[in-house]
Amino acid sequence: MEKGLSEFLKLAYEKGKIKDVKDAFDEYPVEKEWHQGKIENILCEDTVEYSPYDIGDIVFVKEYYYENGERGKNHLFVIVDQNNMAVPIENFGMLISSQLEKIKFEANKLLPKDANNKLKRDSVVKTDVIYRITNNQILFKIGSVDRQKIEEYKESFLNSINEQG
Repeated sequence: MEKGLSEFLKLAYEKGKIKDVKDAFDEYPVEKEWHQGKIENILCEDTVEYSPYDIGDIVFVKEYYYENGERGKNHLFVIVDQNNMAVPIENFGMLISSQLEKIKFEANKLLPKDANNKLKRDSVVKTDVIYRITNNQILFKIGSVDRQKIEEYKESFLNSINEQG
């Protein structure tokens, strides 16, 4: 395990709950999201690129570039932790989905749109898996959630681990 990881991330690694960001696109296809992965559907007039990113930031993540140069699919994530010892900085995020019907799953938490998060629709945060996201996979930040929400998401994650044994 890498140096510089928080106890939260060490536990997540130990339980096999950290996945590569590309795995998020398989389970939550961008085609089913309201924005359809189109940047122009997400951007607001006051959106600017940020670096470095912080815990609580809601970011728009590209999956990867294909060999032919085409950009892969795009999705929203909230950064819940970071490993600042690695180069480039690794961010660890939870997927944000506009598929509100998935709120029925205990690990999915409602994230209502507001002026701070700048979401255009109410959404859910999938708290049972953490995705590893490098800075170069992030296209831009759209908004943020407060630390209290991040702690709630982490608590939900820990509860899902405890329930699984």
